[in-house]
Amino acid sequence: MKTFQRFVALRYIRDRGARREGRAFVRFVTLVGIGGVAVGVAALILALSIVHGFSSQIEAKILGFGADIQVESQVDRPITGASGVRNAILEVEEVAQVRPVLQEFVLFRRSGQEIDGVLLNGVGEVPGFIASAVVEGRAGLSTNDGQNAVVIGRTLAQKTGISVGDKVVLISFRGEDEASPSTRPRFKQFRVGGIYQTSLANFDETFVYAKIEVARSLLSYSEDEVSRFDVDLVDEASAESVVLELGTRLAFPVMSRTIREVYRSLFAWVNLQESIIPVVIGFIVLVAIFNMGGILLMLVIEKSKSLGILTSLGASRKDVRDLVIVLGLAIGVIGVVVGELLALGLALIQQRFQVIPLPPDAYYMTTAPIELNPVDFVVIGFATVLLCVTFAYIPARVAASMDPIRVIRFR
Repeated sequence: MKTFQRFVALRYIRDRGARREGRAFVRFVTLVGIGGVAVGVAALILALSIVHGFSSQIEAKILGFGADIQVESQVDRPITGASGVRNAILEVEEVAQVRPVLQEFVLFRRSGQEIDGVLLNGVGEVPGFIASAVVEGRAGLSTNDGQNAVVIGRTLAQKTGISVGDKVVLISFRGEDEASPSTRPRFKQFRVGGIYQTSLANFDETFVYAKIEVARSLLSYSEDEVSRFDVDLVDEASAESVVLELGTRLAFPVMSRTIREVYRSLFAWVNLQESIIPVVIGFIVLVAIFNMGGILLMLVIEKSKSLGILTSLGASRKDVRDLVIVLGLAIGVIGVVVGELLALGLALIQQRFQVIPLPPDAYYMTTAPIELNPVDFVVIGFATVLLCVTFAYIPARVAASMDPIRVIRFR
């Protein structure tokens, strides 16, 4: 492409003499065109960054309450012969760790009036994600003087008025004969050792963690019984293939599911955000580029005399057409650069200062998450510039078809 076309296109965009010559409105709409592309690009990048952030945060939180794969019984009973099942799982090459879990609903009592149902999780140690989310106390499952301790969620603590160090009692009605209605309840007293907060309100209100040995006694599990195994993988991407392999190794009624299957509804909600929001916000970019085509037509009309002079000086119709296309390209490139810088600046501000709060009951987090992805910047920038050049083709054809003699004499 010829140098003069780039030179003239940039001159048209700057047009410093526009105000002096009474063409301030044309200069204004040119800036509006650039601004429209910039705002559209920034909005789309920010939308994608927030959606990526939602997906990563939700997945990390759900994995924190489980694992890449959960192995459990299909008949709503404990897994018997747990040691053999554990060994069969460990034989799979992609498996990094297997953690036994005892999980049952129990009553959580602080006093005679403060009783609630919770999901007791007997574990070897508090999962790393939950430990990192502890906001009061610590993640240990025993006190400094050796008493049994539990780690509870903040929602449950606020609901029952409990603080770190308070005594609570867990009550289990489960017996060896689960079908018997006369099972006598068992009681265990604990100290609240820590309070965690993940902003997943339903989880923070329900999940309680205790030592697996203490939970085994309270729930009347035998030494070779567990509720499930949490399986961590070397690579989470191999979860589906591992589930298929475990299906051939484990006998009925033991089954395995990926974490995405266990919490399918939550992940479906996240996938909906990922598929719909970028499409909706993408229309902002499309409208801005469509408007840019109209702005280029205005520029062609306003610059018709100048284009006629260029033609009379020897520029071909192709040169004039390419000039307008370069003008659209310049508007697109400038708009993309400004928009991406704007998106980057706003994203960094949100990451640093968290200026956009969210209601945790609806979004499972207290602030809008941002996860910047360089691929988004490249793909959105390239696609926007390509669309700008495409939409500039019609004004370019109009400019190339003008009669230079008529436009020079035009008043």
